[in-house]
Amino acid sequence: MCSAAPSSPRPRPAPPLAHPLLLPPQRRAGRAAAALPAAHLYGAKGGAVPASGGTRGPFRRRVAAAGGGAAAGAGPGQERAAAGPRSARDRPPVRGAAAMLRGDEFLSSPPRKAVRFGGTLPDILLKYGQGDTTDYELLKHQLSDPDIKDAQIINWLHEFRASVTYLTKDFDQLVSLLLKLPWLRRSREVVEEYLGFLGNLVSAQTVHLRPCLRMIVSQFVPPRITIREDDVDISDSDDDDENLSENFNTCHRALQTVVRYVPSTLQFLMPILVESFPFINKSERTLECYVHNLLRVTVYLPTLRLQILELIVEKLLKLDVSTPQQDIEDAEEAANNSDSVEKSAEEGLFAMEEDEERKGNKVVSSSSERMAHPLAERLDILMTILFSYIKDVCHVDGKLDINKTKDLYRDLVSVFDKLILPTHASCHVQYFMFYICSFKLGFAEAFLDHLWKKLRDPNNPSVIRQTAGSYIGSFLARAKFIPVVTVKACLDLLVNWMHKYIDNQDTGANAYCDVALHGPFYSTCQAAFYTLIFRHKQLLDGNLRKGLSYLQSLNFERIVMCQLNPLKICIPSVVNLFAAITRKYQLVFCYTIIERNNRQFIPVVRSGTGGDLVQTCTNPLDSFFPFDPYVLKRSKKIIDPFYQFWEELSAEDLENLKKPIKRGTSEDEDDDFLKGETPQNDGVVEIAPNSYESNTRSPVSSIGSPPDCYVQYPQ
Repeated sequence: MCSAAPSSPRPRPAPPLAHPLLLPPQRRAGRAAAALPAAHLYGAKGGAVPASGGTRGPFRRRVAAAGGGAAAGAGPGQERAAAGPRSARDRPPVRGAAAMLRGDEFLSSPPRKAVRFGGTLPDILLKYGQGDTTDYELLKHQLSDPDIKDAQIINWLHEFRASVTYLTKDFDQLVSLLLKLPWLRRSREVVEEYLGFLGNLVSAQTVHLRPCLRMIVSQFVPPRITIREDDVDISDSDDDDENLSENFNTCHRALQTVVRYVPSTLQFLMPILVESFPFINKSERTLECYVHNLLRVTVYLPTLRLQILELIVEKLLKLDVSTPQQDIEDAEEAANNSDSVEKSAEEGLFAMEEDEERKGNKVVSSSSERMAHPLAERLDILMTILFSYIKDVCHVDGKLDINKTKDLYRDLVSVFDKLILPTHASCHVQYFMFYICSFKLGFAEAFLDHLWKKLRDPNNPSVIRQTAGSYIGSFLARAKFIPVVTVKACLDLLVNWMHKYIDNQDTGANAYCDVALHGPFYSTCQAAFYTLIFRHKQLLDGNLRKGLSYLQSLNFERIVMCQLNPLKICIPSVVNLFAAITRKYQLVFCYTIIERNNRQFIPVVRSGTGGDLVQTCTNPLDSFFPFDPYVLKRSKKIIDPFYQFWEELSAEDLENLKKPIKRGTSEDEDDDFLKGETPQNDGVVEIAPNSYESNTRSPVSSIGSPPDCYVQYPQ
């Protein structure tokens, strides 16, 4: 039987430009992404993903939804889907592409036809119900034909839309074949007709809702191709698909169509998004495309945003904890050494000019930003996507939208509490909170207040309270956007709480050094010590006398001398630098206590394959600094402008730390010492625990328990 093709489609909007991360590698390398566009993907208004247009740059293009909202782009007749299929009498006459022609051209051009075998669809389904499966099997064979033509697909879709009420659960195998049709990479007519079919199907037969959603979500990653190498089939993602971005746009239109006709879709969609998330060892391309599309879903389905963010952060955490910072640094060092060897071999073969040209090409090459560790490379790409999403949601036309930022901040804090805070020694994922707090000081202060409430709440588990203390100290030390006045306010809170804690414990039976009993107290002490190491220069800048008076008012001497003995529990590298700085400014002399604590350390003998090993516990709190230096190359560029780095100490700085400043500083001296306004917090802190003589190692390299180390005491 012969049938004509469908009516002419609506005008096709211009496809949006693909962002660099979704281009094939050979096109991605030379793509410039410096110019920031005015339009943002994730900051689009109206709750729907725009349909066309767009500009370059990661996640800055506007993508899909003509006609407003989820039903944009629905196929012909889709508006009547909720009322069931239309009869043949109600349907408009079916016309082919020739209908778009005018005048004599229409008369002279032959209509397009598709030849197929078997009766009409209702007859086929009726015969199948009566036990005659011949035409039914023939229909299945035609639908599963890999060489099926566009006209044949359109012809069948017309009939299925008219007979959608017959497609009950008994025909789920037939529906499965329809969902496997290669519709995305077909003509515009096929795509529009297929979207109309999906709308009719899910509205009339909700039993097929889950399979439809699975089909759409499965298209959130590049198609799989099979590469044959040495008689071995290797399945990988198709990085050369030029229409990848356009296909993703169409998938989101399809999902919006389904959501419009079946409002209960949301409760079924999230489990499918979770189970479809690619394994972390899948290709970088597969992971980045899936995460990118998940974040696009949050734009037009905002009620799912919190759950989607939790899913993404959970997967990022698995990558993060699977790649310790030491492993990343070792892989980078090995790669650099390998490059140096290759470079040395090439230097003898090429002239100086050619060598310089090769170096220049290497700088602009995308390979220079690749991480040597494969999991770190995946994490770097996904963190870049997450940071871009945060920026686009919070900024509209280049300006910070406070209300949108507040909403996203609440979601991110919820994700932080649920996933990040209970996770020990993650290195990079927690920086999404660091980044959003950099947009406005109010968010940084709100985050510090949130951590402070976690720390002081006795109903929270001790490990959560200790981790909150680590976050407070690391955030105050590393966030360049936090001014001195906020640092002082936080130090006041921390120190006053410690003094009250000492008041309550010094007279009790538990007034002795015990991590199990006083873990939150020791974590708070370490946070205060760590903050002072980083910020003492800024606290003293502008007016030395007032700065010293403020530090003396904190009464660190009482904290250090109390029976709980925090210097014994805190990480040695922090204790040593705190002792050196407080000695220099005559705040407290810690070395007597440190010496006594050293004599009390009991070595632990552990037997191993290499013999007995003597160890001492130098990190009883098992603490870490969550905002240690960020090492992922791509996403590091986003964090660096807001980050406070250590600066290696010179020999002169080391000597100056050993020279105490007299308490009785004359007023004339005080007037000569940078008297005036306190400078803004935009400089580099000069005192750093990266290197204090040869005996102290930086806490920034501590993941878990750092090596035992002590400062040579002043004589």
